[in-house]
Amino acid sequence: MLAAQAAASKKATDPVVLAVGDVLAITDAFVIVSASNTRLVRTIAEEIEEQVAAAGGPKPLRIEGLDDFHWVLVDYGEFVVHVFLQETRDYYELERLWSDVPRIEWEESAASQR
Repeated sequence: MLAAQAAASKKATDPVVLAVGDVLAITDAFVIVSASNTRLVRTIAEEIEEQVAAAGGPKPLRIEGLDDFHWVLVDYGEFVVHVFLQETRDYYELERLWSDVPRIEWEESAASQR
């Protein structure tokens, strides 16, 4: 998934893509990443937006969290990107909340596209 690849290119920590479409009607996937500081949270969110747009992907329907950069949510409709400050990710534990949904192996898809 391009959003996870873009995040990884800016040193995002532990990118995870969850297939939530079968249990959540509003989107197909969550992309969850984290960063060690708020400046990096902002950089990662901007890089995802730039790479998705450059690939001809959709513009975000909405972006939230730009006021403090602890949790930036970028909603593309078909997928939602969550860029967390590491402490915030540890607190909310979205992966635990959505532990019953499958993970999408985004690294393999990136390697097969090369």
